[in-house]
Amino acid sequence: MIRIISILTGLFFTAALLWSLTLDTIQLSKDGLPHTVEKAYVNHHLKDLKLKSDGIFGKFDKAQLKRGFEVYQGVCASCHSMGQVSYRSLAALGYSETEVKAIAAKATVSAKDPLTGEIKDRPGQPSDKFPKVIYAGVGNPPDLSLITKARHGGAAYVYSLLTGYEAQQPAALLKEFPDAKTGENMHYNPYFANLNIAMAPPLASDDLVTYTDGTKATKDQMAQDVAAFLVWTAEPELEQRHQTGLWWVLFMLFATVLGYMSYRNIWAEKKGH
Repeated sequence: MIRIISILTGLFFTAALLWSLTLDTIQLSKDGLPHTVEKAYVNHHLKDLKLKSDGIFGKFDKAQLKRGFEVYQGVCASCHSMGQVSYRSLAALGYSETEVKAIAAKATVSAKDPLTGEIKDRPGQPSDKFPKVIYAGVGNPPDLSLITKARHGGAAYVYSLLTGYEAQQPAALLKEFPDAKTGENMHYNPYFANLNIAMAPPLASDDLVTYTDGTKATKDQMAQDVAAFLVWTAEPELEQRHQTGLWWVLFMLFATVLGYMSYRNIWAEKKGH
């Protein structure tokens, strides 16, 4: 008897839940999603960005990655950490061992002294990861190591955000959503989730860095390069993954053809009878 009551009780609550979900779905289909400032004015159509690493045959442009690292070092590193990347990984971009040591040595790393066990500051080493940035301003800037994997749109989102700042908000937005007005120390960017971002335009002008390869450091060029670099930090094994995937596809095609030929050869006589 108790078992029957338990089953009936479970069926009742299940039916009630399904009924509630059905009503909510019907209502949502009639009314649509809530009309919010994010839905109405956030630009979900990201700017077009073509990188050599795109597609199943994509490969990194090492020259562009080095330029992107120079933008990170010269513009982004004062606020944003990159704690999942080690200095020795920069060798994959074409930096020599001496250059990697020199880049790492510019950083100050807190590490345990092997002799005393004390935590002391020392110059960075190639085996160290980029140290955490202590930001003194408003907000908590995200770590950029995996940002292109963490944000929908990846590199295109980073590029759009960096080049998407606008001096004024649309009058229609302020009329419809007065509370969305950009406040003090905030900046209007239609590619950001709630339109107003605390980060000031990091690429406010050209020539914020001097590229070692002589490329003109325009705002658009710097945005493209740092976006490409952040694709690499998020997925440094991308080229190897593409190559492995291609070999597996070729192997599976070969195995399929071989299997079909074996099938024809084995069953040919039996079908003839």
